[in-house]
Amino acid sequence: MKIRTAVITAANPAQRTLPLHTLIDRDGEERPVLHILVDEVLAAGIENVCMVVCPGDQAAYTKAAGDHASALRFVEQTEPRGYADAIRTARNCAGDQPFLHLIGDHVYVDPQPGGTARKLLEIAEAESCAVSAVQSTRESLLPLYGAVGGQRVHGRPGLYRVDTVIEKPTPTQAEQSLIVPGMRAGHYLCFFGMHVLTPPLMEILGRQLAEASGHVTLSSALAELAQREQYLAYLAEARRYDLGVRYGLLSAQVALALSGRDRAEVLAQLLELLAARAAAAPAN
Repeated sequence: MKIRTAVITAANPAQRTLPLHTLIDRDGEERPVLHILVDEVLAAGIENVCMVVCPGDQAAYTKAAGDHASALRFVEQTEPRGYADAIRTARNCAGDQPFLHLIGDHVYVDPQPGGTARKLLEIAEAESCAVSAVQSTRESLLPLYGAVGGQRVHGRPGLYRVDTVIEKPTPTQAEQSLIVPGMRAGHYLCFFGMHVLTPPLMEILGRQLAEASGHVTLSSALAELAQREQYLAYLAEARRYDLGVRYGLLSAQVALALSGRDRAEVLAQLLELLAARAAAAPAN
């Protein structure tokens, strides 16, 4: 299978403006987060990008996309029914084909442009199944992410066959159900915010949303998928930065700066700031 479409969700009413924020990228250029994200998927070989947005946001996103605007197609999530519904809203864009999915309020800092996205596409196309990027995440951050458990794929470093998916597990749930061989104590495989999703996953989402009386999550659909067919997780070498958490934009900006051409200048400024703070601190 060849994956040509990406879906970026950006319809969360509380976080809808985060992809419009401007950061300084690794080349020292000021660009909106959205432009950086679209660069990520185009560098991986994606041809079309579907944006799931709130009603009325299309113009702002078109402007933020800049020279990538022609690659975008917009669909509106007309009511705030959650993340799983936002993905399902893009079903006509995806058609009956697998697609790459990114979360619009994350920044991904990879050693190579498009690296994680490209690797996910390669795995999904070779294995003909859904694949999620994951990141080793400390226990204290479990309330922020979905997490997976499973077994290593023999002879494939960093690749896992998933058997369990839990949305925002408690430490007790994680310790009981999400232990992965080789992971260091107190760390779990949590979602990176980037997936290749398949038509069976869309079908599961549609049914769960139709039947649910409560909140449906992507994790619940992936948990069902893992029981029906092969579903893999890839341990990403890159880092993800959630813009919606406290100091998220700051952390993403520092990470971009320290991985780019201005690294030495930024390090010098940080050291100068730390030295000034230390000098101003009262002596014990």
